[in-house]
Amino acid sequence: MYQEGRWAHSKFLDEKQDTAEYSFLSTTQEDAGTYWCHYQVSESEDISGKSVPVELVLTDRTFPPPDISLHPEQRVGTGTNVTIRCWNDDDGATFLLHKDGRPAPIQRLVPDGVGTASFTLFAVTPADSGTYTCSYRPRNYPFLSSPLGDNVTLEVTPTPAPPGAELASHGNRVEAVVRGCAAALIFGLGVFFVIDARSLWIRRDESLGGEGM
Repeated sequence: MYQEGRWAHSKFLDEKQDTAEYSFLSTTQEDAGTYWCHYQVSESEDISGKSVPVELVLTDRTFPPPDISLHPEQRVGTGTNVTIRCWNDDDGATFLLHKDGRPAPIQRLVPDGVGTASFTLFAVTPADSGTYTCSYRPRNYPFLSSPLGDNVTLEVTPTPAPPGAELASHGNRVEAVVRGCAAALIFGLGVFFVIDARSLWIRRDESLGGEGM
C-alpha cells in the first residue's frame, strides 16, 4: 500500500487469502491523504498496476464548523432555483455540500476569496427535499475537514396547476375528439362518393354496350 507515492505498508498472504486489510489504530494528520495498492505474486517478479486511488480525509475538530443559510427558506414549489450559502472566516477554503442519506458530498466549491460559497440547486423537484449541511477543507490542508455545521431543511412541494388549466385540458380533449369525428366523417363521405361514382360509370358502360348490340 502506498500513500502519495511513498511506500506505507505491506502484507504477505497465503494461498487461501486474496484480501489484505490495513488498519489505523489511531490516526494523525500525517495519515490523511491518497492511497493505492498493487500486488506481486511470490513466484513472479512482475508487479501489478496501481489500484484505483482512495482518499482518507480526517475530521479535525479544532476547525470551527461553517455557517449555513437557505434561500428561499424551507418550502418551495417544483421548478424553483434554491441557493444554499456556506461561510466561515477562512478565505480560500474548499466548501462541500452534504445531504442526509448521501455517503459523499453532492457539490464542492472554492469561493472567490470572500469566505462564502453559494451552492445552487436548479429547478428543484421533490427528490431534492431533505436536510443539508456544509463542511470545509482549509487551504493547504486538502485532506483535513472541519466538522459538519448546522443544517437546513428543504421541502419541495409539487406546484399546483394554474386556475383553469384542468378546464382547458378538458376542452382540448373534447376538441380533439370532435376533430377526429369530423375527419372520419369526411373520409367516409369521400369513400361513399368514389364508390357511387364508380357504380355510375359501370352502369353507363353497360348501357352503352347494350345500345351497340
